[in-house]
Amino acid sequence: MAIEMNLVLQAPAIGSADVAAIAALSAAAGIHALDGGAQQAFRLVRVRPHAGIADLCAAAGIDWAFVPSDLTLERVRVVAIDMDSTLITIECIDEIADMVGVKPEVAAITASAMRGEIDFGQSLVRRVALLAGLPVTALERVYNERLKLSPGAERMLAGFKAAGARTLLVSGGFTYFTDRLKARLGFDETESNTLEVADDRLTGRVVPPIADAHAKAASLARMRARYAANGGIVVAIGDGANDLPMLKAADVSIAYHAKPLVRAQATYAIDRCGLDGVLNLFA
Repeated sequence: MAIEMNLVLQAPAIGSADVAAIAALSAAAGIHALDGGAQQAFRLVRVRPHAGIADLCAAAGIDWAFVPSDLTLERVRVVAIDMDSTLITIECIDEIADMVGVKPEVAAITASAMRGEIDFGQSLVRRVALLAGLPVTALERVYNERLKLSPGAERMLAGFKAAGARTLLVSGGFTYFTDRLKARLGFDETESNTLEVADDRLTGRVVPPIADAHAKAASLARMRARYAANGGIVVAIGDGANDLPMLKAADVSIAYHAKPLVRAQATYAIDRCGLDGVLNLFA
């Protein structure tokens, strides 16, 4: 028996005429308004895919997703999320670099790695080397003064936790930040890199092994084995090329405000809404 498909529409604001037009194009059997948090959201039920829906939604500035009706929140057992530019709005290493006046150089390497143009491990070694001599107190300044959660992050995590899912924070960034976010937001586990420190200053080196794309995917696999071995859904959320192995290892992958390379390979993409828009994908 074929599984029925629904169409989720969400955006900061959605005009009723746009919803009606998309419902007509998809031959929807009904329209249900969702509690979308900071965004408006609708679930169009029992729809038929139509090639014109993508163009219509793009013109109206709407995030959209065809989701099977059996994709339900209570089935989600593990949720893994990238940190930099996904859970939080900044790239921590770029902001650390700003403390020593080398942000443009570091940011350029970061951007290239995120697009998948250069190897992540090599890029991390090059970037961290530029931070040698920086006092550890600079990390505290970045956390306190510049680190902001992405919109909807806390609501999304609360929704998944209420459904019984375990949460994993993964990052090619640093334990200084993931440890604090774990304590603040209640993540079950984390995976990230450790900056080498001597005399309260960064040495310009990372303590091996480097937490790269494969380490992220391996952490997700371990969580799956522990908590989703009996068929529960595993969700992964990321934005850059370093997240691709992890996204591919998940049952449902979500590209959040992501690079084109990542959007093209993820199950769903959220480009206009906050992280709590992820919850609207699950009936």
